[in-house]
Amino acid sequence: MLGEYRITGRGAAGIAADIESAVGSGELEPGQSLPPMRELAVELGVNPNTVAAAYRILRERGVIETAGRRGSRVRPKPATTAREYVRTDVPAGVRDLADGNPDPALLPPLAPAFGAAAEQGDRAPVLYGDEPLDPELVRVARAELDADGVPEGPVAVTSGSLDAIERVLAAHLRPGDTVAVEDPGWRSVLDLVPALGLRTAPVGVDDEGPLPDDVRRVLGAGARALIVTDRAQNPTGAAVSAARARALRSVLREYPHTLLIEDDHGYANVELPLHPLAGTTRYWAFLRSTAKAYGPDLRLAVFTGDEVTVDRVRGRQRLGPGWVSLTVQRAVVRLWTDGAVDTKAVAAAYGARRRMLIDALAERGVPARGRTGMNVWVPVPDETGAVSRLLHAGWAVAPGARFRLASGPGMRVTVSTLREDEVRPLADAIAMAVRPTGGSGV
Repeated sequence: MLGEYRITGRGAAGIAADIESAVGSGELEPGQSLPPMRELAVELGVNPNTVAAAYRILRERGVIETAGRRGSRVRPKPATTAREYVRTDVPAGVRDLADGNPDPALLPPLAPAFGAAAEQGDRAPVLYGDEPLDPELVRVARAELDADGVPEGPVAVTSGSLDAIERVLAAHLRPGDTVAVEDPGWRSVLDLVPALGLRTAPVGVDDEGPLPDDVRRVLGAGARALIVTDRAQNPTGAAVSAARARALRSVLREYPHTLLIEDDHGYANVELPLHPLAGTTRYWAFLRSTAKAYGPDLRLAVFTGDEVTVDRVRGRQRLGPGWVSLTVQRAVVRLWTDGAVDTKAVAAAYGARRRMLIDALAERGVPARGRTGMNVWVPVPDETGAVSRLLHAGWAVAPGARFRLASGPGMRVTVSTLREDEVRPLADAIAMAVRPTGGSGV
């Protein structure tokens, strides 16, 4: 099961440290199964509860994952060894629907906006000690937040959504604190939380967002923070509805000291309205990235929040990078104000591609989810087998293990570049991969 490597240790901390070290050195590889707890306890001569505690430590640190009766295994992308994004190798001739990227054809050209921003910079070069925020960016961003019902608060700028989430968590929490996260959820967040020394508490997600009963349970058990994706949730496409927002606000009022972080992942490319939760708790942050609608390489997100949270983030930011490039900020303002992206057309394009695939899968008896965004989530009984069979059939999709903690297996299919003529062949292949012994259901 572990090849030649033998786990050592007497106490839970020692066993966990040995396994984590082996993962870091490559002696235990991503996806590799670990011994059943009782079997390892006998081998080490310790109580099974000691091994259970060691495995729990490793789960909380993002090193391993547990899949019910299938046991525990090293995570495909452990937070302690590979925090950076690693692109999936897609063999030649295989259609890549695994990368999670927007359609390049729907992204705007950046040269005109950066040219205008550079000309503006030539007139007033940015120097150390200058104001780190472009006033026009703050004005436009705040106006859009106001229009969407996001409470009043100061505006800050970070190098993308994940940078904002990390800074907000660090501003309020200490190692060992628990963060409630969506499950399935954004894999970068699932890796980031344990990498900061924090614990994850999974919260189930349906098409309308996080499940209120799950949120109440984990907050009641002591979770100090909650991260919610408002729209285009990755990987399921969930979007918080008006009714779900009311229910979640009701739960949050019971725990007013919860740190609430909202990620409007679908900003500028989702057809459904926003139903924010911001302001329900004492400490909160609401953030929007330019990545999906304007280009991932812009590396810019704006966020607002309560004054304490924003002030802490700005203060820590000054001690590190100092500020986000004013040239980039000015370019983003130009993209916004010039209408470089037809947001309704982009949302309609992604919506049509999602619906085509979901409808084709339904015709074949395969349930799938994708209310908003550019991904479709397909629950499967055998994740590894289904992904492998699809790859053999010429389609690369992302295995669900990258996005989940305790939820059931699945696959994420990125439909951002899916062509109409590909829908039926892909649906046939998914149906065969999910039910390899049955027909396509057509």
